[in-house]
Amino acid sequence: MRKREVFEILQWGKRYDERTGKFTIDIRYKTSTEITPRTIAVAEAFGLGVDQYQEHVVYDNIELKIEPKDIVYITGDSGSGKSVLLKALERDLGYQAINMANVKIEPKKPLIDTVGNTIEDGLELLSRVGLNDAFLFVRRYNQLSDGQKYRYRLAKLLESGKQFWVMDEFCATLDRDTAKIVAYNLQKLARQEGKAVLAATTHTDLFEDLKPSVHIHKRFGKEIEVKYYPNEINKECSLVKEMHVAEASRQDYYQLAGFHYRSHKVAGVRKIFCLKRGMELCGVVVYSYPPPACFGRRMVLPKMSMRELNQKLSIISRVIVHPKYRTIGLGHTLIRETLDHAGTPDVEAVAVMARYNPFFERAGMRKIAESPPVKSAFKIAEALKTLGFNITVLRSPKYVLRKLESLSSQQLSMLKEAFAENKHPRFMKEFSFHDPYGKSKFYKKAVEIADSEKLAKLIGICGMLLQTKVYLFWRCARANEFTT
Repeated sequence: MRKREVFEILQWGKRYDERTGKFTIDIRYKTSTEITPRTIAVAEAFGLGVDQYQEHVVYDNIELKIEPKDIVYITGDSGSGKSVLLKALERDLGYQAINMANVKIEPKKPLIDTVGNTIEDGLELLSRVGLNDAFLFVRRYNQLSDGQKYRYRLAKLLESGKQFWVMDEFCATLDRDTAKIVAYNLQKLARQEGKAVLAATTHTDLFEDLKPSVHIHKRFGKEIEVKYYPNEINKECSLVKEMHVAEASRQDYYQLAGFHYRSHKVAGVRKIFCLKRGMELCGVVVYSYPPPACFGRRMVLPKMSMRELNQKLSIISRVIVHPKYRTIGLGHTLIRETLDHAGTPDVEAVAVMARYNPFFERAGMRKIAESPPVKSAFKIAEALKTLGFNITVLRSPKYVLRKLESLSSQQLSMLKEAFAENKHPRFMKEFSFHDPYGKSKFYKKAVEIADSEKLAKLIGICGMLLQTKVYLFWRCARANEFTT
């Protein structure tokens, strides 16, 4: 029995005027039935002609006006023709377009080695898409969650320099909260960079967060609805409207502490605030009593006694946002809404991440200075190099412990001597249980009897002190209301 043609394109008409940004789409096809004993039986039962062709019009000379900076949201049921339209637009755009599904992935390399021309470029790109976590920087693509993979692909779109970003089945596999966060971040990045987005999906719940300038809703057959809106950046994710700031406890902090790259231990806590969505903990900020000395402080404050510092100054010692909620501005929201409630007229912060993500400044703090590596840490680093340590991985406890185990007793004595001669408040703090900043007179003796685990902690702190940090400062507008 002879087979007949089942599917045939009748017309695939596409005209694109690059000067005006106008697309004209005309797509139609026909189907017929393959002759088999069962199709013949169906045809006889329902009075169909077994050779009968059926014509389907998907797009009937539809005109679309899409500018090089538009956010285009294509919605509709499965099978309605969204993907057909997206492919037609992508083909007409040619080299100007990049499809998210086709970005190059290097699954066996750490993320930081796969984006940016320099480490600074890479850190900035990853931070902008919400992968702003020291642990994530060194993970591989196949170790990421679905939401994190989407964010990584956004970084690759940013890096490509292409004018049109194309994505089919947009956020289809993500939970709806994550999808809204990704949609919000996508439009923000595209509008900041002056790029266009063409995103197709069955989901209609992303309209508020994506805030499209062109919304195409495709129904079955040739029905289509096209609406145009002002091309304006959406400044707030819809999920933020469901959140509120509240005073918090150490227990709240410990719930999120595991998402921070530094030690969970915080000393001299003054106040803790959190951001909640219903009962869900979304972020936390910790205000602590200030350390005795801090680079950059003398540029904004006169010399004061410790008592005066404790009365007038707080330091932000931790800001943690749950990974799910990153890139929607919760970091600066937490800080902005709590600075006035820290309990002191002045607040300072010292952060490495502030070099790549200016959320402290968005919250109203002023960037005062960037610190070079601490001199005492630099001298210890020289001693560590002499003993064969790789300075770039001093924050890796397993590596440091292995190296310490390989040292002779004489080499260990040399290392302890380097720490004893180059004291720093952060080193002394490791040997104090009552004073949050340690005592100089006990430090040298404590270093002499320190075991490998304690030395590994000191070496990790040395690695932290070698980082370039940013000093930021804020003064309350009502500073004169505070009493000393």
